[in-house]
Amino acid sequence: MSPATAGPRADRPRADKSRPASHDPDGFAVALSALSANTRRAYEHDAREFVQWCERGGCPDASALDHRVLRRYLAYLQTRGFSRSSTARKAASVRAYLRHLRRRGVLGRDVAAAVQAPKGVRRLPRMPRRKEAAALLDDLVAGTESDDPRARQDLAIVELLYGAGLRVSECCGLDVGDVDLRRRTVTVLGKGAKVRRLPLGEPARDAVAGYLHSGRAALPAAPQPSAGAAAALFLNARGRRMTPRDVRRVLERHPLADGRSLHPHALRHAYATHLLEGGADLRAVQELLGHADVGTTQIYTHVTRELMRAVYERTHPRA
Repeated sequence: MSPATAGPRADRPRADKSRPASHDPDGFAVALSALSANTRRAYEHDAREFVQWCERGGCPDASALDHRVLRRYLAYLQTRGFSRSSTARKAASVRAYLRHLRRRGVLGRDVAAAVQAPKGVRRLPRMPRRKEAAALLDDLVAGTESDDPRARQDLAIVELLYGAGLRVSECCGLDVGDVDLRRRTVTVLGKGAKVRRLPLGEPARDAVAGYLHSGRAALPAAPQPSAGAAAALFLNARGRRMTPRDVRRVLERHPLADGRSLHPHALRHAYATHLLEGGADLRAVQELLGHADVGTTQIYTHVTRELMRAVYERTHPRA
């Protein structure tokens, strides 16, 4: 083939095989744009730690990375005293970084597949029982009788966290237009930029409707509203879009009867557990939660089995 007909690939400079291939943490950070903000930060931080370790002598030449290097890195993490769950997360970040290098052509093979990182211990936060969740929501409903716009917003937030099983980041990211009161649905942008439409129960629908009709417009406006605040469903005391920290403060203002404050994620766990206890299909719960893998949802089946055994041993005369 002549140079005139060789096409655009003929003009590309050939890689210098004599020079070591450089790492690319900046390009990896750009490639994470589809992930949630928290996942992006964790993956970027972990990948930069790995690159720093490599450049200090672990493996400066990115093209020379292999399973032996990764095993040394995992051993290095263990010597630093990281927990199993932290090591597992860092290993997942490094795998994602290596896939990025492979897409760039720096690596010619999948070197991370052979490395088995320790599995983290999966613990669920202590979640409210059905009666505790109902009592919490009853107290929030009673608080709206004062016509305090913040009380109406607090009720709507907790109803969406428990009544629709939203992640706290999903709840904060909602816009007014994401809620369809007539169809009783809420459209959520979840992890991996995946969109799902969830049904709303009557209490959640009424709470959001009451907030939109009588609460949101009465909230104080920010002197300098942030971008997107006009469309945001929930606003903080500064008139800006609600953040996960703001939502945690909402739950701190409304503890359970025993004085315990809930973490927002505990309401999502309670949502899934109570669905399964009521006989919901595991696959349906997976779709409602937005889990990519049903294995993530199966952790709740262990919880419900433990609860059933506890009830059996406490109540059955032959237990």
